[in-house]
Amino acid sequence: MADSPRILSIEDESDIRKFLRTTLGANGMMVLEAETGKAGLQKVVSQIPDVILLDLGLPDMDGMEIIRQIREWGRTPIIVLSARGQEADKVEALELGADDYLTKPFSAAELIARIKVALRKRNQPQGDAPFVYDHDNLRIDTAARRIQLDGEDVHLTPIEYKLLAVLARNSGKVLTHGALLNEVWGKHSTDNQTYLRIHTQHLREKLKDDALNPRFIVTEPGIGYRLKP
Repeated sequence: MADSPRILSIEDESDIRKFLRTTLGANGMMVLEAETGKAGLQKVVSQIPDVILLDLGLPDMDGMEIIRQIREWGRTPIIVLSARGQEADKVEALELGADDYLTKPFSAAELIARIKVALRKRNQPQGDAPFVYDHDNLRIDTAARRIQLDGEDVHLTPIEYKLLAVLARNSGKVLTHGALLNEVWGKHSTDNQTYLRIHTQHLREKLKDDALNPRFIVTEPGIGYRLKP
């Protein structure tokens, strides 16, 4: 088990902790546990987990504050597991730096899939380092600045390319409207979602992607977009 992914569960409900312990253990993962936010923050530093599963409704502090504190000094993937299903809570958590958000109750299969995405992301290049995205015959090579779909080159405008590259670098992760606008158009455009909607539509057309049955770009209603990992 020395090479097993270390998953830290910051959760005060014993039934949920037991479910996570059993489910993740059966999938070859080592589960670390903390029942309070303070204990969780201590274990993030001392145990160095590969992924953090975070409940927002902890007894001693709000989960949003935990995300904020961790993101001041660390990039460990954070998946929020919460009974709060409102869009505003999801957007706030993601904007603060959470990588994903699952609303309770959720299936074991979905949780494992999201953790695997987070683990892959953890090992991908950060910042502006070149990378290659390859999924379902869509290949994005940022070093060559080349996009290919089904073996054919796809010609994008500079904005479309930047939008797709940002989504690809964060594949599997929900990117909020505000985060995408900031990355692609700059901080002064974060309130203009019309830009994002129009260019996402054009990008989908060039990728032959159906918004209702997406091959690549998944819409998270009211929140943002996710490129399939």
